[in-house]
Amino acid sequence: MSDYKTLRGTTTFEYEEKRSRFIATAAFADTEERALEVLGRVRAANRTARHNVYAYVLHSGRMRYSDDGEPAKTAGTPVLETITHAGVSDVIIVVTRYFGGILLGTGGLVRAYTAVASGALQRAELVSMRLVVDCRVRLPYALFEQAQRLIQASGAKLQEPVFDDAVTLEWRMPAGEESPLCQALSELTRGTAQVEVAAPAYAPF
Repeated sequence: MSDYKTLRGTTTFEYEEKRSRFIATAAFADTEERALEVLGRVRAANRTARHNVYAYVLHSGRMRYSDDGEPAKTAGTPVLETITHAGVSDVIIVVTRYFGGILLGTGGLVRAYTAVASGALQRAELVSMRLVVDCRVRLPYALFEQAQRLIQASGAKLQEPVFDDAVTLEWRMPAGEESPLCQALSELTRGTAQVEVAAPAYAPF
């Protein structure tokens, strides 16, 4: 699966149209369960709102939306299209509407839901997600500096070393690129140090 962009954390944006308040909550959600948790929290915090419209897009390709009582294709669809046009995934946007007493019409609703969803995405911090592996090795102090140079030269993101009776090095690197480094570390330690490689997973890199 390819690299992709998503949001870090949660952000909100508010928009007003003819006394109706639209509050968009945009959040990272990499599973349907997490998306529904975000939706549940927003609904619980806005129990008196007329509508809690939502749309989410997962990196797996799964997407879903709801107009939550608004006329068909005037609310959930514009929010969904805003997410897809932005090129992000693992994202849910919930738009809470407090009705102001004036009907907006279908065109006005589409514009309002698009504007508030776009505003939330523009305010959000975007991050790139890559398929990575986390690696770990323990080795003698005498080999620490050489091992550190090998890891840094590979382009991996090295964490702070842990020093006790030996040195523990941990780092993150793109999945599929770890074999040459593991081989080099094995040769450096003459096969005495075994690099532990975690299962590939998507993470910021």
